Amino acid sequence: MSKIQIIGVGALNIDHIYKVERILENGETVVDWAKSFPGGSAANTIYGLAKLGVSTGFCGAVGDDEEGKTLLRDFEGVGVNTSRIVVKPKARTGSVLCLSDRGGRRSLYVQPGANSRLDMAELDFGYINQAEMLHLSSFADDSQFQLSLGLILRLDDSVKLSFSPGAIYAVKGLDSLTPFLSRAHLLFVNQSELKQMTGEDVEGGAQKCLQAGCRTVVVTLGKGKKLGKTTAVGYVRDADNEHIIEPPSDNLAAEVDTTGAGDAFAAGFIYGMVKGKGLAECGRLGDVMAKLCISRTGARHGLPTAEELALRYGK
Repeated sequence: MSKIQIIGVGALNIDHIYKVERILENGETVVDWAKSFPGGSAANTIYGLAKLGVSTGFCGAVGDDEEGKTLLRDFEGVGVNTSRIVVKPKARTGSVLCLSDRGGRRSLYVQPGANSRLDMAELDFGYINQAEMLHLSSFADDSQFQLSLGLILRLDDSVKLSFSPGAIYAVKGLDSLTPFLSRAHLLFVNQSELKQMTGEDVEGGAQKCLQAGCRTVVVTLGKGKKLGKTTAVGYVRDADNEHIIEPPSDNLAAEVDTTGAGDAFAAGFIYGMVKGKGLAECGRLGDVMAKLCISRTGARHGLPTAEELALRYGK
């Protein structure tokens, strides 16, 4: 087997996206449209990297149903190695109900399905430990949180850990996540997740994550946030420097659906690292990827090839 640069571990889901007039606490509203797409946080990032030409693989579980076959075909279509994805007999593939309204707000409801049946014995550490980087995202239940902890304890020192906790893990707080952060080369969070994890805003929260042992903290800021006198769409910090990622001077694309934007940002950032770029340029590549992602419905349809990214990025 030829060396795989980046391997992903995380949930494999079908996203059922319902575009609604507005998200309600109680009441009734109109569904504008409903569609289903392949998803899963680490899976979206690995898909994006594969489409950019990076050698990738994935470890996870799907059911022996049509949705599981769809996820495998989608990966294989861009060259992701699927040999370590386990098909669980008589299990339903994981799914996410996503309500997305016209104001850009989202509400996600996860049904883990086969993801909760992935066992430590089914993770091939010979396969994982030959990679340059492991990109890890969250699972939905506590047993799989323990699986994630066990995974990083068996990860070779030579493998860099890229960690995307998402809202499900972020709510556990900094103390519970310290084993991940102390091993993480990269941490990808949005500002809400960072606040949940640390109780601090962007700069203070990033500093706390660095103190917990993380090498580089990457915070996505959506449509933009004022940091000092600058409007930023991303914030990147390591032990020595901080980088404020400003929005591009021109709008790359109109926003259609924000599903997977953070996963796309991670793909662009990691791609920059693979290509030897500095942290600031990695952040700008991540922002371009995210903006291309949200120009199409679903987490993957807007993701570019390397040639398309170069054309958009202009460098």
